[in-house]
Amino acid sequence: MSMQTTIQKGKHYLLDTYSQVPVVFKGGEGMYLIDEEDKRYLDFVGGIAVNALGYHDNGLTTALQKVLDQGLLHCSNLYFNTEAVTAAENLCNLAQMDRVFFCNSGAEANEAALKLARKFGHKSSPIRTGIISMVHSFHGRTYAAITATGQEKYHKHFDPLPQGFSYATFNDLESVRSMIDETTCAIIVEPIQGEGGIVPATKEFLQGLRALCDQHNLLLIYDEVQCGMGRSGKPFAYQAYEVQPDVLTTAKALAGGVPAGAMMTVGKANRVFEPADHASTFGGNALAMAGVNEMTRRLSDPAFLAHVEEMGAYLRNELETLVVSYPTLCTSVRGMGLINGLVLTVSPRTVVDACFAQGLLVASAGYDVLRFVPPLVVQKQDIDQALGIVKKALASLL
Repeated sequence: MSMQTTIQKGKHYLLDTYSQVPVVFKGGEGMYLIDEEDKRYLDFVGGIAVNALGYHDNGLTTALQKVLDQGLLHCSNLYFNTEAVTAAENLCNLAQMDRVFFCNSGAEANEAALKLARKFGHKSSPIRTGIISMVHSFHGRTYAAITATGQEKYHKHFDPLPQGFSYATFNDLESVRSMIDETTCAIIVEPIQGEGGIVPATKEFLQGLRALCDQHNLLLIYDEVQCGMGRSGKPFAYQAYEVQPDVLTTAKALAGGVPAGAMMTVGKANRVFEPADHASTFGGNALAMAGVNEMTRRLSDPAFLAHVEEMGAYLRNELETLVVSYPTLCTSVRGMGLINGLVLTVSPRTVVDACFAQGLLVASAGYDVLRFVPPLVVQKQDIDQALGIVKKALASLL
C-alpha cells in the first residue's frame, strides 16, 4: 500500500479531530522517525514530549518484552500485580510523594485530581467545591479537565461545562488571592505552562500559592503531564522550584511511550479517596508499568538528568542566537531543561511546515511559539542539525 493510499484511508475512516500532516510513519530509530517511503525525519516533537528515550531504546524494549513473554498484559485492579506495585514505589520515591493512582493519560490523571479536590472540599463545613485554575493553562480534553483549562477556544460549543471553576492570571499571586473565598477547595497549576506557550512559573509565584493553600487549607495541585518525567532537567519540574504540591499529576513520558498516567498525593491528600471513589480499568496495566519502571530507573541516574540540563542550556543558547539573527521574526526564548519555546512574530505553522519539508519535526504551542520537546537523549549534533533547518525556514520568510 502506498503512503498516499494510507493517508486517504485515514481521512476516510478516522474522525476529523486532528489536522494531520500528510505523512505515515512506520518506525523509528534513535532521534529519527521513518516514513513508509523510508524518508527519515529528525524528531523534535517526541510524540509531544512522550518519547523521552527516543525510538528503539534497548532498555525500554527489554522491559516491555519481559512482560510480553510472561503473558500478563493486564489483570484487574481487584488484584495486585508486581509491575504496578514496583512502579508505585519507584515513582513515589522519584517524585518525593507518598501514594499514587495509575490511569492511562494526562486528562485522566487530572480528572482524578479534580475529583479528589472536590471530595476534600466536601469534608469541610460548609462544603467547598471551587477550583482555581490559570488563564492559558491546559489540563486535558475530558469535561472537567477542559473546564479547568483556562482557554476559551477549548470550551467553545461544549457547554454546559461543569461548574465551580475560575481562572486567575499565571504568575500573578494577587490575582489568585483575590479569587479565594469560603467556597474554594483547590488550586491547579502547571509549573511550566505547555500548550499556553512554554511559560515557566516564577519561584515566588509557586511559593505564594503554597502559602495561600496552607493558610486557607486548600489543595495545591501541580499538573506536570508535559513538564514532568525529566523534561525540566529534574525528575519533576516542581523540584527545581523546591515548592511541593499536595497532588501531582503526570503522564506523557511516564511509561516511555506506552499510554500511562498517574496522580500522586502527599500529606493531607493521602487519605481522601476510599475504595469505590475512583477507578480505571487499565490503570496499573502491567505492560505500561514496565515502561514506568524503566523510565524511573533512567531518571534516577544523575548523569541522565545532567545531560538533559546540559542539552537544554545548549538548545536555549542556540535559540537565542536566532533572536539576534532574525529580530523581525523572533522575539524571545522561554523554557527549562528540554521543554523550550521560540516566540515568533509570524504564525508558527509557517515555520513548522517549512521545517517538515526539510526533514525536521517541530510543533507549535499557544498562538506564537515554536515548541522544542525532543527526546531527552538528544545530542549536540542533533540540536545543531535541527537549528540549521530552523534557520533556513526563518530565512525563507524574510
